[in-house]
Amino acid sequence: MTTPVFLAVLASALMHASWNALVKVGLDRLLSISLIQVGCGIIALFGVAFVPLPNAAAWPWLLASVILHIGYNIFLARSYRVGDLGQIYPIARGCAPLLVTLIGIGLLSDQPSALGYAGIGLLVLGILCMAFPGGRRYRLEHASLVNALITSAFIAGYTLADGSGARANGDAAGYVIWLFLLDGFGMLLVLVALHGTRTLPQLGRHWRVGLIGGALSLGAYGVTIWAMTQAPIALVAALRETSVLFAIAIGMIWLKEPLRRERLLAGGLILAGVVLTHWG
Repeated sequence: MTTPVFLAVLASALMHASWNALVKVGLDRLLSISLIQVGCGIIALFGVAFVPLPNAAAWPWLLASVILHIGYNIFLARSYRVGDLGQIYPIARGCAPLLVTLIGIGLLSDQPSALGYAGIGLLVLGILCMAFPGGRRYRLEHASLVNALITSAFIAGYTLADGSGARANGDAAGYVIWLFLLDGFGMLLVLVALHGTRTLPQLGRHWRVGLIGGALSLGAYGVTIWAMTQAPIALVAALRETSVLFAIAIGMIWLKEPLRRERLLAGGLILAGVVLTHWG
């Protein structure tokens, strides 16, 4: 992983943590996530005129990714309804790189170096330490853990699909635009199917948040997909989960959340993993 790709993925992680902070707009979790995804779709709609149609080889990956993204959105909303944000987010994001690494080795022959593996391991360990800081008050309910792990499986699935799809397409930017267009309007259809058209006025009242969050989400994942065409998918997937660290900083600075000693230790593990991932 070259230094420009490394820095780009870190910027992507920051953008990802930022749009997740915007989900707290006073709506139901599924409505909030759908608002961001629809914002992505609207922005992507204006970009379609400037990119070609995806190659035939990319379409199966693209359609699979849309389905996986919708599943991810639904289970992420369910996770947040039954669990604490500070635990659900690290578990869902932290387990995904491990799944990506295992599947990528078996199916895609994507082999990081020994240092790369060590960096991935430290990143996952640090993120899980964020989720399980210890103590009775931080115990995780069974339903929360199950939903978070299912969410993580969807993250791993769409990460591999999009990395493979962008490589097959040969044009990461074009793939990203079409992905977010289909994903945004697909999520809108799912939302209407689940809750009816009565939810649309609620989304309209928060359109500014949707567009800002959509721009951050599109930029964050667009950079990630491009990076997966330049470096092993497992390394990019692991490095992107430093968004957990940025989320902690955003919570401390903007939301005035306390920074416990356990989270400082977990943050150190994540930073060590970042360094080894870059060297790897």
